[in-house]
Amino acid sequence: MKYTLFDDFITLQALLKELGIIKSGGAVKGYLAETAVLFNGEDEKRRGKKLRVGDVITIPHDALEIEIVEPTPAEKEEHQQEMAEKKRVADLVKTLNKQAKTKTKKDQPKQNKTRKPVRFPGT
Repeated sequence: MKYTLFDDFITLQALLKELGIIKSGGAVKGYLAETAVLFNGEDEKRRGKKLRVGDVITIPHDALEIEIVEPTPAEKEEHQQEMAEKKRVADLVKTLNKQAKTKTKKDQPKQNKTRKPVRFPGT
């Protein structure tokens, strides 16, 4: 199996989670303790191990070999467009949330700040 890496590195934990080998980040410690995971042919137990282009992860128990590969120029361009669209949507959501927040503050009547102290009977 080949995994295309768009950043400088990915951690072993993130890779296993992204590929669906583990269900959550918390499960990685137990998985690495119980299962042999080989990093370039050597046993690896560190969940934070940084994986880079050219590295090979092997899981003999599942007969799985994952090769970290560099994306093609077309894949890089597509990834950049996707990231730009995600940023645009996130900025739009922030703007809309900010507008909604200011509208609700304007719509609420102002409360009288001069309140009389609470008086208890018998004092």
